[in-house]
Amino acid sequence: MFKALPKLAVALAAALSIIPAAQAASAYPNKPITLVVPFAPGGTVNLMGRLLANRMSEALGQTVIVENKPGGGGSIGANFVAKAAPDGYTLLLATMGQQSILPLISKNLPYNADKDFAPVALFSTVPNVLAVSRDAPAKTVGELVAYGKANPGKLNMASAGIGSVNHLTGELFMFRSGARFEHVPYRGAGPATSDLLSGQVQVLFANLPNVLAYVKSGQVRVLAVASDKRSESIPDIPTLAEAGVKDAVVESWYGVMAPSGTDPQVIRKLQDTVIAIANDKTLVGQLAEQGAVPFPGGSEDLAKLSAEETRRWKQIIDSARIQLD
Repeated sequence: MFKALPKLAVALAAALSIIPAAQAASAYPNKPITLVVPFAPGGTVNLMGRLLANRMSEALGQTVIVENKPGGGGSIGANFVAKAAPDGYTLLLATMGQQSILPLISKNLPYNADKDFAPVALFSTVPNVLAVSRDAPAKTVGELVAYGKANPGKLNMASAGIGSVNHLTGELFMFRSGARFEHVPYRGAGPATSDLLSGQVQVLFANLPNVLAYVKSGQVRVLAVASDKRSESIPDIPTLAEAGVKDAVVESWYGVMAPSGTDPQVIRKLQDTVIAIANDKTLVGQLAEQGAVPFPGGSEDLAKLSAEETRRWKQIIDSARIQLD
């Protein structure tokens, strides 16, 4: 009997050690939360992050602080979260580019995108659009494809950088349509958009929020949206499929991830909070102003979507031989 006492003591100690963790999870959150946006202020990712953070602050009763950590195509901010304490107080605004594409084109990431994060929830999605400068020699997708086939490489296609979502959307468009453009990578969507406005480049596959104001002012023409249905923000613009280019849907999604090892109770509370926000009808108008739409989904949905996007983009990346390092 007495020989069993050490084992009993060990078991009791283990059981007691669980109690503080469980209490901490049930009391979560009891201090401000940091939502890391892995890109610079001013872009679509930042807009989505700040909108979500404001809503989460209201729902959780604690301040959610947006901290921009740009660089490395999103890897600097993602690595910061991957190495953070798994306590639910440091979260990542995850994007398709950072989570599903970057690991395919960069072999030296300081973290494992599959193992170092716990998926929390999906929040919103933004369509990409085929935008052209005012003096581009095409007013329809058909005319642009015809010109791109007859004059391969004559039109310049801007992007926010090698391997960015708009770069890969352009590669997918060329892969599906047969048109050929000269890729001109920039350091961010801002400079790329500026040169589209000035006519230095003629083609840009942009997140709709980045060009919506210029579309409304007539400074930029959008020929099509790369989504499965028309955008309510620009309902007169056809989808790529309607314009004759099939299987070229690219919608940038935004979600929340936590460091791997975060308590499942905390993950569940965050998941339920984000889903409730995304399902709130008052959010629709706010997102529509930015050209975005709600895209509610749980942790399993986010994990599945991320894996599906990785498999999908591998074909395009391998075909175009895109590599950062």
